[in-house]
This record gives sequence, structure tokens and C-alpha cells, in this order.
Amino acid sequence: MMEKAGICHVVMYPSPGRGHLMSLVELAQSLLRHHPSLSVTVLISSPPHLLPSITPYISSVSSATPSIAFRHLPSVSPPPSLSSAPTAFSDDPAMYFEYARLNNPNLYHDLSELLSDSQPSQKPKALVIDFFYSVAAEVAAALRLPTYYFLPAGANPLAAFLYLPTLHKLTTSSFKDLDGNVDIPGVPPIPAKHMPSRMLDRTSRIYGHFLETSTRLAESAGLISNTFEALEPRALKAISEGLCVPDGGTPPVFCIGPLVAADDHISKHECLIWLDSQPSQSVLFMSFGSMGVFSSKQLREIAHALEKSGVRFLWVVRYPPPHDEMWRNLAIKPEDDPGIDEILPSGFTERTKDRGLVLKSWAPQVAVLSHDSVGGFLSHCGWNSVMEAVFAGVPMIVWPLYAEQKLNRAYLAWDLKLVLAVAESEGGFVTTDELAERVSELMLSEKGREVRGRAAEMRNEARQALSEGGSSRVAMAKLVDSFKKGMM
Repeated sequence: MMEKAGICHVVMYPSPGRGHLMSLVELAQSLLRHHPSLSVTVLISSPPHLLPSITPYISSVSSATPSIAFRHLPSVSPPPSLSSAPTAFSDDPAMYFEYARLNNPNLYHDLSELLSDSQPSQKPKALVIDFFYSVAAEVAAALRLPTYYFLPAGANPLAAFLYLPTLHKLTTSSFKDLDGNVDIPGVPPIPAKHMPSRMLDRTSRIYGHFLETSTRLAESAGLISNTFEALEPRALKAISEGLCVPDGGTPPVFCIGPLVAADDHISKHECLIWLDSQPSQSVLFMSFGSMGVFSSKQLREIAHALEKSGVRFLWVVRYPPPHDEMWRNLAIKPEDDPGIDEILPSGFTERTKDRGLVLKSWAPQVAVLSHDSVGGFLSHCGWNSVMEAVFAGVPMIVWPLYAEQKLNRAYLAWDLKLVLAVAESEGGFVTTDELAERVSELMLSEKGREVRGRAAEMRNEARQALSEGGSSRVAMAKLVDSFKKGMM
């Protein structure tokens, strides 16, 4: 039976930047597909220098999904301690937490305005925020509005975040100074130094933010995770049994994944045309996320590994960081936008032109992973990429670079054995020989075929979760019912 539109109004509040906005919008669109009784307002707090990157996206969503409205909060002036440079948010994630605090007065004003609406159906019933904007929970509590957290991450990192206050009490040392493993309920043992990179130093400002947020997670009305039950049953069981918050209650967890972005308007991309000419499951797709930047030395090793392996490949390359020696040697700057041949080994693209394609900065990842010619994915193990690969049934090699990606690897590679993993040195460097061996192992060996089989099985589980009566569809229905309960 079709639900009546406009019965339940939910406000979503992403932290700045296109990626955070897209994650929450994808959540909203997924819920609306099955529950048109919802209406969603997304509050935008991005600083002026980030608006050009999100304005076209907002316009596109507004046209395609009228049930999602957007409101811009007034701009706030950052204090001198916060840079307004375009790279500030990616360079220092603590900025997200600080910027959220500055925006709380504006958030209070807008939520109060929405709550005072004379039409009952337009009064917000819940506030959904992302991890970095946890301080917004203070505003929601003052207005007696239930707060839900959306984590574009899996259940293993969620278990770790919920357990962080307990770990903090168990030791006075930073994770970076601990030897041995960290034991977290429901999570495979992980070396202490492999905890999320921004949590390694307990004296840092951002560690304090993570600790505060972890406490708030446990006090929320619910936790929304981009995962599904069949993928992470052990971590979800530990969370639901209260093992990750031994000193208090645990809110319900709604596993509504995998969320996979639509791939509209990209069918003509050059890489898809190139893939059309390649044999089935023969191409290794290589992409490392928007923050996956390598040194020029590491880029050379990757290129040499591809030549040594002999496999077909589609490689998305980003420029080395601005301080890299390459820029001094070339006497140019990143903004000069050099060609691919200038940042890769001499003659590489010519030598591999019959079996490889290199793109600068971006490729339509969902469409690429869905293409029949793609037989493997070398990735940074970011969770959105993992979900997209799982949904497409593409086997992976993971090379974690930052954030919670080493936690993801510990579960996916060492425990579930769903992916292969590269072995890096202490500083994170991966050699030509190591990478060539992993690439050949995935694309050409019997072990690779076994991983491919497990990927196909998990693809079926993912699609079952999203089907009528599947675990993720049931979780969505429970989440909407929870929204409708409304005020605290």
C-alpha cells in the first residue's frame, strides 16, 4: 500500500564537502524510494569556498527528488585558529568538528523555525547528522528532537568508536605508543598502530573530538550504518548485546546498506567506451578515493608493477602532493595541470597503450565496477568503495591509506578473507614486486578465482538484503517507524 506523502519530516545535517553531502542524500533517496511518506530537509553549512563544488549537485537532486529540500545556513566566520583555505577541511579533519560548533547557533535558529511551522506534517520528527557534526546533538537535545547518526562506514569501525571510551579508561598511552593488538568486542584483533589514523595520539585535539563523539553515539536515538547484516554479523552481534558500551545503554543500529550512488549521465564516458573493447573480467580498475594521493616515487612503483604484471588496467591517477620533489624537478606547479606522461615513468603510457588506460583524478566508479570487463579492483579500502565493489561482485585488492581503512582491511582480508591485501613497509610504501605479485594473484591465480567466488556470493547477499523482506529493507522500515515517534 502506498504511503501518504508528507507525513514524516526529517532533517539531515551533513558536514561540509561534496562527499559528506552525497552520502546523506543517498540515504534520503534510498529511504524515499520505499517510504514516500517521508520528506527531507538537508541543511547546508559549507563555507563559501566549498559551495561551487556542491551547488550543481544540489540543483540536480532538487530537480530529480522534490521531496528533498535544501536550506543554507548563514556563513560563519572562523576564528584565527581555523584556516579558510580550500584544503583546510581535507588537511585537518578537526576542522569539521570546530566548524560544527560554530554553526550551532544557526542550526538552533533553523530547527526552531522548522519546529514552529503551523502545519503538523512539516514539523521535523528527527535530526540525522554525520559523525563529524556530533556537537549538533546539543542543539537537538535543547529542542527535544531525537538525534540519529549516519555513519558511511561499516559495523567494525562503529564497534571501535563505541568502545573507544572504554579503551581510553584502560590505558594512559596513545595507540601510537602501544605494542601488540587492541581487543574490541566483535572486531578481529588489530595492531594498536592500525587504529584510525586520527585517533593514534590521545593528546591531539582531534582525538578529543573522537572521544566526545564516541560518547554521544551511545546516547543517540539510533545509529544508521551503510552495511548489511550478512557482511558483518559478529560486530553487529557485539554491538546489539551491549558489549561495546559496557557502562551504559546502546541505541539501535539500522543497517540499511549497501548504499550505491546512481550512475546517471555518464554512459558516454571515455573509459566505459574503452572497457567495451576489453575481454570479460580482464581489467583491473585502480582508484584510491578523493584523498588517495601518492608520492611521485610511489606512482613510479605502481607503474612498474603494472608493467611487470602484464594485466589490463584502468588507473585513476591523482597528482602527487604539492611538496613532492617532482614539482621542483619539473619546475611547474599542480595548478599548471601537467599531462599524465609528465608524472608517470617516461614512455609508460606508450608501452601499455594496448592494455591500459590512465585517467586524471576521476572515473565514474559505480559504472566502471558494474562493467563486465572489470575483473578486479585495487582500492584504498574506503567504505563507500568497498560497498560499491561488494554490490557489483568485483573482487578486491586493498591498500589502506588513512582514516578507518586499516580496520576495514583487518576484517575484510584477515578475518572474512573477502579481499586480498598489499603488504606495505613501516612508512606505508609498497614496492613494485609486492604490488605486481598481488595484482597477478588476484587476476591470474587460483587464489584470485577463490576470492572472485566469495565476492560473487557476497554480491548475492547484498542484493538479497535490499530486496523485499531483506534485512536492509526491514531496517529501513524500522528506521522510518522510529522517526515517526518524534519528540523526546
